Amino acid sequence: MNTYEVLLKSPVSKTFRCQKAANSLDIDVEKKSIHHLKITADLTTDFNVGLIIGSSGSGKTTLAKKIFGEDVFVSDLDETKPIIEQFPESMNYEECAILLNGVGLTSVPCWIRPVYTLSNGQKSRAEIALLLSKEKEMIAADEWTSVVDRTVAKVMSHCVQKMARRQNKKVVLNSCHYDVIEWLNPCWIIDCNKEKFIDRRSLWRDFKREEKLEFEIRECDRSTWKMFSKYHYLSEKLPGGHIETYGLFHKDEQIGFQCFANYVPWRKGTMKQMHSNRTVVHPDYAGLGLGIHIINDTSKLMKSRGFDVRAKFSSTPVYKAFCKFPNVWELKEVKRVLKTTIGGNMKRNGGFREKVKTYSYKYIGQ
Repeated sequence: MNTYEVLLKSPVSKTFRCQKAANSLDIDVEKKSIHHLKITADLTTDFNVGLIIGSSGSGKTTLAKKIFGEDVFVSDLDETKPIIEQFPESMNYEECAILLNGVGLTSVPCWIRPVYTLSNGQKSRAEIALLLSKEKEMIAADEWTSVVDRTVAKVMSHCVQKMARRQNKKVVLNSCHYDVIEWLNPCWIIDCNKEKFIDRRSLWRDFKREEKLEFEIRECDRSTWKMFSKYHYLSEKLPGGHIETYGLFHKDEQIGFQCFANYVPWRKGTMKQMHSNRTVVHPDYAGLGLGIHIINDTSKLMKSRGFDVRAKFSSTPVYKAFCKFPNVWELKEVKRVLKTTIGGNMKRNGGFREKVKTYSYKYIGQ
């Protein structure tokens, strides 16, 4: 255990107005401008996630710099470049993709656009991914989730703690929001408001989060696709013909989209096939595994309505997700497209890009 002390002192102006304001209070203004923080903590024993928390002005940033060095929050993130181009050259593409997906930045379009075009939540994930790629003993982020919606903050925190533990990295986060504690499940906490150190190294493995995020699937209008099309890896257009569309909602906000389309001509007396496609979860909510859940749950709904539900896709992450549900999806075919036709400005065959492996499934769940 070591003891860390921080003394923050702010000068008090002696101008007329400032003096008038000070005199209106029956307190010692000079003393109120001094903040003394003293913490005894064990930060040397191994850990993966540490949290320094407290209100603004409580000394979090100064304390972190005192403990870990003045440059602890220095970031190499270049907002003029895409995040995928900023990882070390020693990392191959697959390693970059794993890292970005791991922190919940799963939208490929977000990887290839300049960082400054991303939302605050996406930018924070990009920055933490870049930090995790560095060969550093410990990484840190200041003002964690301060500029994002509180639900998004919890999703981000959940993703970061998972990735830190998966990669066995040391991550220290500064935050003024206590609502992230459950979702970070830190190994230790320094509470600057209470001047208290909480060691959770023996607790985090068995910790059960009490707070739950609730999501609901509803039928939605096809026009809502325009809010999600830019995050999809294929065409921005919905399929033609008969389609069924569903939305994933958090409270009254639609945060996901799912479509089913009829690709095979329907013959009288046979069950009508509908193919699952255009699955998108808004990047701010990525990392909770919502994508496969909206596919599974809407496919169950479609089957209950009498449809033969199929799925065909070329996304490797979606394939890996399907593999986790062998009693729900039956793999019918794996095919690599070789013959090429021209469609629009991209070489395609049957709707898929040239030389891309596709996976075809049938929904068999109850």
